[in-house]
Amino acid sequence: MAPSLRNDTKNARDAEKRSPSRRALLAGASALGAVGALGAAGCSRVATASGVGGGDLLDRLRAQGVVRLGIAGEIPFGYIDRNGELTGEAPELAKVVFKRLGVDRVQPVPIEFGSLIPGLQSQTFDVVSAGMYINPERCAQVVFSDPDYQMLDAFIVRKGNPKNLRDYKDVVAAKAKFATGTGYAEIQYAVEAGYKESDILIVPDQVAGLNAVEAGRADVFAGTALTVREVVKKSAKTESTEAFAPLVGGKPHIDGGGFAFRSTETKLRDSFNVELKKLKDSGELFRILRPFGFTKAEMTDMTAKELCRG
Repeated sequence: MAPSLRNDTKNARDAEKRSPSRRALLAGASALGAVGALGAAGCSRVATASGVGGGDLLDRLRAQGVVRLGIAGEIPFGYIDRNGELTGEAPELAKVVFKRLGVDRVQPVPIEFGSLIPGLQSQTFDVVSAGMYINPERCAQVVFSDPDYQMLDAFIVRKGNPKNLRDYKDVVAAKAKFATGTGYAEIQYAVEAGYKESDILIVPDQVAGLNAVEAGRADVFAGTALTVREVVKKSAKTESTEAFAPLVGGKPHIDGGGFAFRSTETKLRDSFNVELKKLKDSGELFRILRPFGFTKAEMTDMTAKELCRG
């Protein structure tokens, strides 16, 4: 999930909407019809959290037996499948962790990606469970679990990669027509490489990016390695490039995604991290994530503290 490097509250006002699926894959188009009904069922407000002693939300979740998860309808990170069931790497992980924490049920609250942090802060749900990238701007607004995955970038290009585009500098040098998604971090990565922001074709998600490359409206679409390699599987005209690390401040940068909690709820975040580490150490985390296209290369020992420093 390449979330925006910009302030999410600001981005929610217009184009950061990312569409109902921040990075929805082709297979998920029909699945999203179920989101509205489930969202309506899950949109009542949660009780205001206490900031005393790291917050009391974990105790209250145990008492009520259910935790509300903010999701963004993005395959494979968090979405409603064709059977109307909540799934995705983050919700499936949440089910296991919260069960271990004494909370038996999870309830989805579908929302646009740019509204996840505002929704969390306004008590619409308890936790952001959407594979959200951890970066300094977001860390100023919420607290994150340690990342459950790491992610590189990749491109969608025409078959044979005729312009030989392997990274953002190649895109600039070739003067290629560049596209990426609404609010994606790849916008800033391209700009840092020297691409003029006003020349970037902004599309809702990687499905629209695939369409743009197939139609010749773009030479290249940038997204996460995982979503790019998944979306091109159904295309006869395009392929994905090898994954690569974008340069940030002249240095290779690897993103990591995790769960977001209100800043007052450090007790819940810390308890979540304890169970997450157990899953990492046992190998169970990879078994949970693998069905959603994750590989061992996307498992990580990075911490939220490292990613929050940028």
